[in-house]
Amino acid sequence: MSLHPVPSAKDRVAREDLLLFVNACFACTGQREFYGDGHGQSISLDFLHRYVVANYRDLYAEVLALGVNHANQAMIVRNLLATGRDVRAESRARENALVTRALHTLPTHRAMHLLEDLAKRGVNNRRTRALTKAYLERPETRDFLAVKYRRSFRRAAVHAHVPFAGELKPFLLRGWKERRFTTPLFETYRQAHYADAALYGLPYTVAEGLAQKRGVRRDVFLARIAPMLTAHERMRLAETREAAGLEADVDWSRQPLVRIASYLLSLSPVERAAREAEMSRAFALSAARAARRTAASYGRVVAVLDRSFSSSGSREKRNRPLAAALGVSRFLRATSREYTALWTSAPLRGLSADEELHLAPRGTTDLTTPILAALRLRPDMLVVVSDGYDNDPQGLAGQVAEAGARLLPECFVLHLNPVYDSETYAPKVLSKALPTLGLRDAEDVPTLVALGRFAAVGGSFVALEHELDLRVNVFLGGSI
Repeated sequence: MSLHPVPSAKDRVAREDLLLFVNACFACTGQREFYGDGHGQSISLDFLHRYVVANYRDLYAEVLALGVNHANQAMIVRNLLATGRDVRAESRARENALVTRALHTLPTHRAMHLLEDLAKRGVNNRRTRALTKAYLERPETRDFLAVKYRRSFRRAAVHAHVPFAGELKPFLLRGWKERRFTTPLFETYRQAHYADAALYGLPYTVAEGLAQKRGVRRDVFLARIAPMLTAHERMRLAETREAAGLEADVDWSRQPLVRIASYLLSLSPVERAAREAEMSRAFALSAARAARRTAASYGRVVAVLDRSFSSSGSREKRNRPLAAALGVSRFLRATSREYTALWTSAPLRGLSADEELHLAPRGTTDLTTPILAALRLRPDMLVVVSDGYDNDPQGLAGQVAEAGARLLPECFVLHLNPVYDSETYAPKVLSKALPTLGLRDAEDVPTLVALGRFAAVGGSFVALEHELDLRVNVFLGGSI
């Protein structure tokens, strides 16, 4: 990334506004955090979106290419469609491409809820109708979407004036009361209201509701519906299937690092010990795949990782901060020439990969001691992963890290925070002199390191626009 002097106060404000927004889009989902309620998070995030779309519309759309979390991707698409009249003529084609690409890369349930939300809000301009029609009418997914998301599909289709071609009309209007369908999935849906055997040809979420109505035993249902489970459903039901005495049948090595970490942290100490080899292999393969995909490569890296009690997260995001820290540790372990993981409330020699499998939220947040130990190792890069609530002693860790950055100018210090602070509209910082960025997935680390280096040297707004431009070209390069 090229470095430029700050050309003006206006550009500096724009750069800081955009970095603030990107930070929020990585860390915040509007859900409750350990230190903040969900209502405050939602209000704060909604304000940021309204502010940025009104003042930096082109850049607001380009944030879709940065890999921000799905909740914020959906909000950006919704706000761009709802304010379509404000787009400049010369930006319309690029914005359309970004919105279309983003909608098609969202998980299906997110995309369907987004289309339903647009209908609820009365967003019905020509672009929204065209986008909805193209999404719902894809022949390879149309029948599946109509069955699995029947209510959302009908509402979005009616609102966007999408014609009910073929048997869509009787299916959406009369459903199982129709005498017979020739479309196989529609007919399976009809038969499932009369015969148990037909349940197991339906999408899981549809079959589950019907199975409960018909009083099908849970263990029987889970065993027979297994072939119809998607990868995400298979993972979500892993614990339920194991509790019912069934094999989870999940290839954890195919999952992202933070998702593996979240599952690991949900296991009891006895289960973790029993499955240590399986989980270790899953982390190793997932990290190697992420390293190849991102082409990330670092020198001597030390990570200071927060496992204090607040890393247990909230009821909605259970163990999420600790899972994010564990995911980052595994990613850096795979992409660094020399790596040391210094966890709070743990030996300062650094934990091995196997020892990390048995971590749990514990103790106060003493970041100062591991940061001092990290600086003694004179790394090329020091990454601190914490929610920013340094309380043992309070506020000292930021000063130590800041002093360390001055004494070791060759060491780049970066703070990654998976928790959004609604009062400051950004993840809580350890020190204003150090770059702090919101963290979503461990695989985002290369992007965050690039943004962190940019923020640390006060890069210009032009350089930030150039960086976004590169990301947009990569994002739009994939096929839909």
